[in-house]
Amino acid sequence: MAAPPEAKYTEETLLWVKHHTHKLITFAITRPEAYRFAAGQFSRLGFHDGQGFIWRAYSVVSAEYADTLEYFAVLIEAGPMSAKFAEMKAGDTMLLDKNATGFLLPERFADGRDLIMLCTGSGIAPFLSILQQPDIWQRFERLALAHSVSHADELIFNQTIADLKHHPLIEEYFHKLSFVPVTTRSPGGQLHGARLPELLANGDLARAFNIDFTPENSRFMICGNPEMVKDTFKTLLDMGFAMHRNKVPGQIMMENGF
Repeated sequence: MAAPPEAKYTEETLLWVKHHTHKLITFAITRPEAYRFAAGQFSRLGFHDGQGFIWRAYSVVSAEYADTLEYFAVLIEAGPMSAKFAEMKAGDTMLLDKNATGFLLPERFADGRDLIMLCTGSGIAPFLSILQQPDIWQRFERLALAHSVSHADELIFNQTIADLKHHPLIEEYFHKLSFVPVTTRSPGGQLHGARLPELLANGDLARAFNIDFTPENSRFMICGNPEMVKDTFKTLLDMGFAMHRNKVPGQIMMENGF
């Protein structure tokens, strides 16, 4: 991928990196004073690579008001960016495109009572950012998050989500949240043995959230691997929901995880 001209990126310092499993890492970099993003958007991160550059997009985990930028990445075997991530340590430098982008933004919904966030793997990242924004909790009556992974050791954000109960900007609204961890290949999640599209279709997810999904009240945001996004979108269409577009309001927004 071609690199932006130098005027379009900054060089940032890696503050810390944590390896949760052999393939799941979180890390944080310094945040330029001028860097702005909306919760739900992603950054383009890069490295010098030989005579050129390597760039990939990663959703921001941090709140909009955070002093640092945090990310969640899944290491891919033989992936050039993953190889860089696997070796990096605090104090190393990383390139940051000056402009965040992306349209997985809850404020694009003009109405709705319940915000339902469905994700697999690293697709949880934008929702972690969104859940740190007080205005989201004030706007919606219910917030619901389902995070689907293969095995229980991949549910690395369960405590992070539970700790929102003590977040000074959110604690008074925390009772609005329903969080359902899902494991598809082994026990360990609140629901297990089935993918999100199936859990939607058979009603298990609505029962776990204790929410009735209706076009009038429900607004869905989907992020994760392309197969899940495609199948979940089709399931929601079959259930009577529609894609949200700027000129044609609907109930579904989606984005493939990176």
